This record gives sequence, C-alpha cells and structure tokens, in this order.
Amino acid sequence: MTRSDDEPSSPFEIIEPASWRAPIIFNSPHSGAAYPRAFLDASRIDLGTLRRSEDSFMDEMIEGLTSEGFAVVRVHFPRSFVDVNREPYELDPRMFDGRLPSFANTRSMRVAGGLGTIPRVVGDGQEIYRDRLSVEDALQRIESLYKPYHRALRRLIGSVHERFGAVVLVDCHSMPSTGISRDEPRRPDVVIGDRYGTSCAAQLPQTIEEALTAMGYTVGRNKPYAGGFITEHYGNPASGLHAVQIELNRAIYMDERRRERTERFAQITADFAALARAIAAVPLTMLGPFEAAAE
Repeated sequence: MTRSDDEPSSPFEIIEPASWRAPIIFNSPHSGAAYPRAFLDASRIDLGTLRRSEDSFMDEMIEGLTSEGFAVVRVHFPRSFVDVNREPYELDPRMFDGRLPSFANTRSMRVAGGLGTIPRVVGDGQEIYRDRLSVEDALQRIESLYKPYHRALRRLIGSVHERFGAVVLVDCHSMPSTGISRDEPRRPDVVIGDRYGTSCAAQLPQTIEEALTAMGYTVGRNKPYAGGFITEHYGNPASGLHAVQIELNRAIYMDERRRERTERFAQITADFAALARAIAAVPLTMLGPFEAAAE
C-alpha cells in the first residue's frame, strides 16, 4: 500500500534470520512507497507518475527469505525522494536555491541525467518539482534518510563478515521491459550486474546465471545495468566482501501500466527463493578473503 504520511513509520528495516543459512544479505533499495505529503505537494506530477521510478514489489519478493536463513533489508521511502544507490552528495545545482557545498558531486553522469541522490526526474524523464528546492532540504534528507541507511547496512555487512569471514550482498532491482531508445535490443528476463567482474567473485554471477537459466529465464550480464553505487561501494572481493546486482524485467511478474502483480508473481517469488538457496551453496572457501599473490 502506498502511504502519503508526513514521515514513514520507519525509513527502512533490517530483518536478520533466527538462524543463518549462509552469509547473504538481500537488499531492496528502490521499492519504497511511503511518500511524504510535503513531497507530493511539491511535485508537478501525480503519484502514479512518481511511482514509475519504483522497483515495485521487489521488497515483497524477498521478504520471505529470512525464513530461509538470509538477512533482508528494505527501504520504505521512495527513490524519487532520496536515492540511496548514489553517492551521498550527487546533486544537480539547477534544482536548488542557494549554493551547494563544495564537496557535492555536481558533474556525474547520473546528475546529468537527472538521477542524482535527490532526483530531478522520474525514470521516464519527467521533471518532478514545480519549484527549486532549498539546499537545506536536500542536506536534511541526506542526513535523516540516506546516511542512517548506509550506516545500518555497513554495520550489518561488518557483523556478518566478522562472523563468517565473507559476506554476499545481493542488491535487488527491477527494470522496465523496454528501454527509452528504440535501438536497444529486447531486454532479457534478468540482468546480473557485477561491475564487469570487479564487485564479486566470478563464481557468484556464474552460479546465478546457471540457476536462472535452468529455471527457464533469459539472462544478461552488465548491460544495460552493471550495478550502481551500492554494488560498487560494498563490493571488495579480495577482502571477502561481495556485491552483485540482480535486475528483474518487470514484465515477467507485473503489469507495468497498471502496476499490479500478475499471476506469475508467486512463481517468480518461489524461483527467487530457489536462487537464494543456489547462491548459499557456493562454498565459503570460494569467497575469500584472499591473500594477495606473491610478487
């Protein structure tokens, strides 16, 4: 259900299993649907249009994985309000009254596309705000939502890594079934992002691809999504810290226009749980930490 209260009851939640099956954390950073009333009032577009940026229902798809022995992290605020899959200060100066701090990254490709930490547009390119925002508003969102989320995620990753010697963060997203460009080829059912082999051990995307292919899904790697800030920032395979992004094609589990689950949703959810078990079967010895090779 979409909320429109002044503040979500909790910005995000972390649910750890009663008994860990494997050191795996499933994270859904973009499926939040708790829209602050002031945000809706400031928007020039309606709620339905804002929701096009959501990874709708991904949080529901992974919520049952705690009973399988895995941790689950779910963000409740919408990515169109604050996007935690960005650097902390990727900000577009065109959006604000006043001068941004000198440490803000105003020149990234994501800022240029309107999709910074405080997005300027929704996924299909429509401008969100009627008027410019105050710099103080942006910084407050980052302090109250973005930073607490990343602090909590770092603590969780650190504790799991300390306990097991390795940790796998699976960043769960969904993608539109078609791209903006007509020249883009048909998207597969799933795209695995590992930052072109740099964010996790090679065995992880290989295991994911083999498991999904055996279930009948078409699978791609790194195009058009190689993984965002979370995958890049938390992946350090030499230290036993692995991050991999999974993008599900929305058409396989939902009606994109009506934003409703289809009859395949239950099966896709069950298949995702089977995928989690396949990842858990990867031996910890293959996940490090690894000593640097001798010179």
